[in-house]
Amino acid sequence: MANLKEVRERIGSVKNTQQITSAMKVVSAAKLRKAQQAITELRPYADKLDEMLRNILTNLEGDADTVFNKVRPVTGACVVVVTSNRGLAGAFNSNIIKAAEASIKELGSFDGPLDIICIGRKGAEYFRKHYGKRENVKVVTDFQTLFEDLSFDVTKEVPQLIMSRFKSQRYDRVYLAYARFRNAAVQTAISEQFLPVEEIVSEENTTTEANSHHYRADYIFEPGKEELLAYLVPSILETKFQAALLDTHASEHGARMTAMDKATENAQELLRDLRISYNKARQEAITNEILEIVGGAAALEAS
Repeated sequence: MANLKEVRERIGSVKNTQQITSAMKVVSAAKLRKAQQAITELRPYADKLDEMLRNILTNLEGDADTVFNKVRPVTGACVVVVTSNRGLAGAFNSNIIKAAEASIKELGSFDGPLDIICIGRKGAEYFRKHYGKRENVKVVTDFQTLFEDLSFDVTKEVPQLIMSRFKSQRYDRVYLAYARFRNAAVQTAISEQFLPVEEIVSEENTTTEANSHHYRADYIFEPGKEELLAYLVPSILETKFQAALLDTHASEHGARMTAMDKATENAQELLRDLRISYNKARQEAITNEILEIVGGAAALEAS
């Protein structure tokens, strides 16, 4: 009977867990709808601006110039890691962290500083633990609670800081690690170069000549290149950064909804197995009692 009691307690515990995971799934689904709408509306605009920015900077001519496409030897770098504040989202955070570490490895070794700017508590906890004591590495956690307010006026402080340090040559390379939202079930962790802005090259890369060919931009600048670039380039980079935050925000809720849905299904399967075990144990206990009664009755008759 002790075994029956243990199984009953286990069934009750799994039921409680199933209720929690089911509720978390519903909450994440509700949050996902709003987050998905935000990134769906912003992404086409941000992607087109990014394409336009790369095209303009690739084909700058004359006396117009900007620092944000200047490729320099890496003597200082920055990796921005965008994760969530909470767990229970499967491998969502760990995949972003792996992408960020791949960029850190790609940077190689250099004598200057490496700043790891963490947005989201999970990334901040990991990099504080594993990189906090490394020489020349600074883990910046000032913006780890940025997801509490994703308004553009608040989030633009981070890209403005990064651009300022890139202009002052504290950073020569900046990577941005985040999750790109595909749908509720698919989120892709990526780490891409944020600065300097990469050039657009032809898709025809079968020959060296094709590799060196650039798409030509045909833009009319009014009032002029210098004035427009001074305003346009930072604005586009800020929008690109905002899109990465919204992508990660939607991806988090999608990953959590999927994880909680799977956990609920697993709990249901576990309940089924536990109920089978409970019924078997109960039937065994009943059979043993019947055998004891029959044996006692037979002993009385024999006597």
